[in-house]
Amino acid sequence: MLQQQYPSQLLERAVQEFSKLPGIGRKTALRLVLHLLRQDTEDVMKLADAVSTMKHEVKYCQVCHNISDSDMCPICSDPRRDNSVICVVENIQDVMAVENTQQFNGLYHVLGGVISPMDGIGPSDLEIDSLVERVSHGEIKEVILALSSTMEGDTTNFYIFRKLAPYTDVKLSIIARGISVGDELEYTDEVTLGRSILNRTPFEGK
Repeated sequence: MLQQQYPSQLLERAVQEFSKLPGIGRKTALRLVLHLLRQDTEDVMKLADAVSTMKHEVKYCQVCHNISDSDMCPICSDPRRDNSVICVVENIQDVMAVENTQQFNGLYHVLGGVISPMDGIGPSDLEIDSLVERVSHGEIKEVILALSSTMEGDTTNFYIFRKLAPYTDVKLSIIARGISVGDELEYTDEVTLGRSILNRTPFEGK
């Protein structure tokens, strides 16, 4: 298949950069780039400035590792939240998915992934030690494991279960399996996810 020829090397470079984004092929990248060319310079610069500012100024919450504009995210700093319950999720998208259900009023802990030896991701690559540290302070009464129902998610659940085993006063629960096995949490509909949070069950480590 012949490589598409572009009338401008600058255009080709822009297409190459856009096509690096998830789910964006070269044809879609070309449409986006041509769309930007047709826009006012001011609008394009606003987009460029927004992306640049986000990259340089967005922070990660020092408590839960969610994205934030400050050292502590709005959820962790909200006095109306139940700070005795932590919902453990894989990524930032999962925080937004659970929040959209409006069925959870506790705090979160973002692991930054799941244990996956095939991908070279081990426990030390995730925010598991910081979770154990939060629990060790003695203020946490329940930890909800809300990871995707995949083999990697289950492996991570079991690892966390073992790490938190010494803290016998802390209830360890898992979201109900209303979510199909193999489903990613962020793509689950809000009603199903909300019911799964409400109907969570004790995690037995099996």
